Amino acid sequence: MMAKEQSAQPAHLFSPLTIKSVTLRNRIGVSPMCQYSSEDGLLNDWHLVHLGARAVGGAGLVMVEATGVEPRGRITPGDSGLWSDHHVEPLARINRFLKQHGAVPGIQLAHAGRKASAARPWENNGRSLSDAEGGWNPIAPSPIAFGAELSRAPREMTVDDIRTVQEAFRAATIRALNAGCEWLELHAAHGYLQHNFYSPLTNQRQDNYGGSFENRIRFTLETARVMRRAWPDKYPFATRLSCTDWVEGGWTIEDSIELSKRLKAEGVDLIDCSSGFNTPDYDAIPFGSGFQVPFSERIRNEAGLLTAAVGYITNAMQADGIIRNGRADIVLLAREMLRNPYWPLQAARAVHQKTAIAPPVQYARATD
Repeated sequence: MMAKEQSAQPAHLFSPLTIKSVTLRNRIGVSPMCQYSSEDGLLNDWHLVHLGARAVGGAGLVMVEATGVEPRGRITPGDSGLWSDHHVEPLARINRFLKQHGAVPGIQLAHAGRKASAARPWENNGRSLSDAEGGWNPIAPSPIAFGAELSRAPREMTVDDIRTVQEAFRAATIRALNAGCEWLELHAAHGYLQHNFYSPLTNQRQDNYGGSFENRIRFTLETARVMRRAWPDKYPFATRLSCTDWVEGGWTIEDSIELSKRLKAEGVDLIDCSSGFNTPDYDAIPFGSGFQVPFSERIRNEAGLLTAAVGYITNAMQADGIIRNGRADIVLLAREMLRNPYWPLQAARAVHQKTAIAPPVQYARATD
């Protein structure tokens, strides 16, 4: 089901976007950004202020960072989590504030796979933690370490492990709903567990979850299926993909288009189009302004799904052009939102949509 356009005019950055029963006030979203600031997975005042400021700043969608569905699925000990009912109320508190200030509250559910048990990025360069340092044994489809600072080899998952993790995604989905989330995203990118399964670089299994393309995408499709069944149909369900590994012999954009078609059949409404980070070789990635936008454009056109564009989108006219030219349905900002939580308010002026979004009354005098 494609989005409902609010008028016959072409969509632009400040057009509302309706998916199912949810309407975003504009096409600007806050990408999930790990803060590594939780204790035992619990969100706290830092997250309230960090996320709340972006809602006050005018974003249409604000997503909570990659949130572990089980403790061993965290990247670091500071990751947010949703593996117990104790995590629900701190998340609900934040979601109430986001909604009060006009943003749709969303969350990205994740499992770090072989990149788990790492130090926070500002501690020891984010290297693997030993058991003595509070680390744990990661799990992955195959026992292949990520490399570089993440030298700890994961344990190869059994089929029972697969079922346990999928149940954790299902249970976390229900907790996200109980906490007031209205947008759910499955993190299947950036070298984490879902990506570990579908990429031939990290999956060397010989069973029904490895080998062929059909087998390698099985885990992601099954996980999406159990999440969609637990998530009300009235709310959007997205999946973030790494649309290419940027490595010869790895996952490709053509693979992503085909997987997106399969995810659409499972009830996924939107593909969040990122790329890379499945190996420590980042030199092959052509970082630059809007370098991943072609992925969202191709998946939108060839798989028939709504898409989100991400990656070095910093300029208002650039973002507006992505939407106006049908290259994506929403833009998700990360670094630029860290630099400036009020980017949407300023972007409205830059693209001549000053009346499309109003600042909070407490700040209105500063914008006259």
